[in-house]
Amino acid sequence: MFQGAAAINHWVERQFEYVLKAVEERHVKLIRLWFTDVLGQLKSVAISPTDLEVAFAEGVHFDGSAIDGFSRIQESDVLAMPDPATFEMIPWADGGSTGRMFCNIENHDGSPFAGDPRHVLKRNLQAAHKQGYTFFTAPEMEFFYFADGNPAKAPEPLDSGSFYDLTTSDVASDLRRQTLSVLEAMGIAVEYSFHEDSPSQHEIDLRYTDALTMADQIMTFRLIVRELAVEQGRFASFMPKPLSGVQGSGMHLHLSLFDQAGNAFHDEGEQYGLSSVGRQFMAGLLHHAREITAVTNQLVNSYKRLVVGFEAPVWVSWAQHNRSALVRVPLTKRDKPSSTRIEFRSPDPACNPYLAFSVILAAGMAGIANSYELPPETTKNLFELTPADAKKLGVAPLPTSLAEALDVMEGSELVRDALGEHIFEWFLRNKRSEWRGYKTQVSQWELERYLPSW
Repeated sequence: MFQGAAAINHWVERQFEYVLKAVEERHVKLIRLWFTDVLGQLKSVAISPTDLEVAFAEGVHFDGSAIDGFSRIQESDVLAMPDPATFEMIPWADGGSTGRMFCNIENHDGSPFAGDPRHVLKRNLQAAHKQGYTFFTAPEMEFFYFADGNPAKAPEPLDSGSFYDLTTSDVASDLRRQTLSVLEAMGIAVEYSFHEDSPSQHEIDLRYTDALTMADQIMTFRLIVRELAVEQGRFASFMPKPLSGVQGSGMHLHLSLFDQAGNAFHDEGEQYGLSSVGRQFMAGLLHHAREITAVTNQLVNSYKRLVVGFEAPVWVSWAQHNRSALVRVPLTKRDKPSSTRIEFRSPDPACNPYLAFSVILAAGMAGIANSYELPPETTKNLFELTPADAKKLGVAPLPTSLAEALDVMEGSELVRDALGEHIFEWFLRNKRSEWRGYKTQVSQWELERYLPSW
């Protein structure tokens, strides 16, 4: 038994033992310890199997000041503590001899590090758990395949397919099939997979699970999609709007809370089978939607997707069948109350899932805690809604730019509390810098429109 086992509970001890045994039996040569920066970029520290027991007991030291949003130079040292429950083999790496684990980042005194997005989500999940709830999510992951990733030229799609098309492009079909196989090998369950609406755009829907596991799975999913594309000499992108004139990539999220009795969103006697808890959660999500948008849609480019005419929501509203609404109540499967859920349609796949899930959960829990009233359902086609119509209906717009979203976020106590002061302040500074950089650039569109005439 390795040092420090007596200080941890029996379940975690068994997890440690399982990983140590698996590493030995599978002849693992390298273990990658994964974590994310504040923006959701995956980071890695590699250790050998001989260092694994020490890593479990003492953590792996690294310089946090080298990671965006982590530490300042004068307080840089942090520890990566491997989470044994996340151990999986990486099928494509080193002939299948490399394993990986996600890490929790700690200070040297053992306290959680405030700049760790995974810790932020765990803290919000623990707060919900104290109220008796477990948060479940299921994302619809949209992305594009391109011929290459050269930013100096326009992206070149691999096909011209649309919704559910069975394309003749062997490359795209093979890539998606390989992706499903690797996802399964890494324990990530898939619900559906198909060609999306835009040329060379694809969607893979992940089967619902608890939010922390799903955030880990999204980080793994994005890496798998990119790695397999590179192996085929292609490029995969989760950029929200890489092509003009077609719809961008979203990450529609199916959300639910479970308590000891089962799905807390389900009430067979209520309209749509949605309980008062589900209605209050949805009301909270709508009430705070504008405040959390900078986190769920964190890029300048995100707001090129959230425009009228491209099947993305632009108004804060809800409906059952209306896919132009921000929040939708999907039909539940017959005789399956566990499928009762709500669908949040504005997030995109470039977000940091740990932070996005944190602010979404915080908004929903605020609705429950404060018994928010759900506004009337919007049955009109919101893609045809004018500002005057919206005003009459009392429907607010989502932020139309990153700058506006940051302004709204900055005044939100809910987002500040959900993210914590460290990440909240750093996120605002970083994203305002991104906006300033964007504002100073002259685009090709401007040159073509203005240079000849002015």
